[in-house]
Amino acid sequence: MLSGKELILATKPFAREIRWKSWYHTLSGFVLLIGGILGTLPIWEINNIFIRILSSIFVAVMLSRVFIIFHDYQHHAILQKSAVAKVLFTLFGVYMITPPSIWKRSHDHHHNHNAKLFSASIGSFPIMTKQKFMEADKKERFYYLAVRHPLNMFLAYFTTFMYGMDIQSFLSSPRRHWDSLVVLIIHFSIATFLFIHFGWLTWFLTFFLPFFLSHMLGSYLFYAQHNFPGARYRSNVDWNYADAALESSSFMDMNPVGHWITANIGYHHVHHLNSRIPFYRLPEAMAAIPELQKANRTSLFPSDIIKCLRLKAWDPEQNKMVGYDEMEVA
Repeated sequence: MLSGKELILATKPFAREIRWKSWYHTLSGFVLLIGGILGTLPIWEINNIFIRILSSIFVAVMLSRVFIIFHDYQHHAILQKSAVAKVLFTLFGVYMITPPSIWKRSHDHHHNHNAKLFSASIGSFPIMTKQKFMEADKKERFYYLAVRHPLNMFLAYFTTFMYGMDIQSFLSSPRRHWDSLVVLIIHFSIATFLFIHFGWLTWFLTFFLPFFLSHMLGSYLFYAQHNFPGARYRSNVDWNYADAALESSSFMDMNPVGHWITANIGYHHVHHLNSRIPFYRLPEAMAAIPELQKANRTSLFPSDIIKCLRLKAWDPEQNKMVGYDEMEVA
């Protein structure tokens, strides 16, 4: 049985990108995304509203897929030292209102502190122990539950991304995060242009709906892959990187279409064990290493979604996440 450093070393052969595959997935993703956007515009002789609605949903799908490829680039898993890739992914990060520098810094922190109790919740959903939650005042409890509430994930376009990623970062340090303000100005300028020149329907289908759906999906995926029945959290003293990857990052069961849409982010335990593995090699690594096949699993079935959303705090005595109804809150 491989564990710890040995297990991480076993994944190293898969942390080598296949350059042509990286370019194929990247360029095809951008082409399909642009094609979907064109399908939402009222510029064609066949201006069918149903085609435009389907195109809008397809754009949301492609934003989700390309964002995860962008996320791989930020992990230095693909297309490093390519000026073309740097331009493409920088522009995409701006378009998705995730300034690349802020996203990378917060996401790297998440990887380095995944499932660690009593550390700052930068780049991840906050986790309190049952005792800490019970000792918290009403304001602290409200904020904690609000961040973890399904409504926050549903409105992630506004809350997690527009406010958290941009407004909050800019207000915290205008000089350091000036690019957050620039991203917001560009974002609202595009929205205003579409609304004025093409009308509210085009603004809604081309711009608002794809962002709303993709950010909502991304927020829930990120939540569920670290907040699921069976997830384990550890104090800073007891924590180690490999165990956190395997115990506190899930494998999300999906059909091949679902894995394609999400660029294999469902193989999250493998990704957390070695973030340098390109997304298209994650299934290969899991299939080759028996220890990775024993992952905690969840899915996008309604029953599993409900189970994940009910979890509120870590109970060290039971060694599991518990729901609000199990916390005996005064």
